Amino acid sequence: MSQQTTANNTQDTVLNGVNVTKLGETVEAINGNSEIAKFQFRATNKWITGGHNRTWIKEFYGACQKDTTRTEAFVLENDEPPILLGEDKGANPAEYVLNALLACLTTTMVYKAAANGIKITEVESYVEGDLDLRGILELDEDVRSGYQSLRVSFKLKTEGSTEELETLERLCKASPVFDIVSNGVPVDIRVDGK
Repeated sequence: MSQQTTANNTQDTVLNGVNVTKLGETVEAINGNSEIAKFQFRATNKWITGGHNRTWIKEFYGACQKDTTRTEAFVLENDEPPILLGEDKGANPAEYVLNALLACLTTTMVYKAAANGIKITEVESYVEGDLDLRGILELDEDVRSGYQSLRVSFKLKTEGSTEELETLERLCKASPVFDIVSNGVPVDIRVDGK
């Protein structure tokens, strides 16, 4: 474990780049007031042409307040590859889902490892998903529009035991994106004209 000195000269425990002391304080605060745990993330998208569109992500609500710490929005370019009639100006939305899944599983694993005192020195992950265009093109009502299956694999360098690795595999499933992908989430869509 490494140590980090804070402004008040107390020692915060930092493991895997995660401030475990502050993580514990966050858990205590949420146990005292569950409203702190409620977050609302937001994104805005604008269509450019064809499959190309752009998404901005900036402000969010969390810990009982609107967060305005980001001075600029994250900008994501979305498009389709030429074989899907796009111009490849960015990853396609289904690929962004893969990114979101891997990123969230990795973050969850690293945080959970730190909280459980397991030191990780390297994490690499890979995901592949099977998608059948007959679903989105409505050519076969038995084929879903989204991924039929996803396969994720991790390679870790860690000082953890085999049992701790099995624990991490189980704990990383607390990932919000894993939950979204595995269980789905209700989506309300409204289309307004100008």
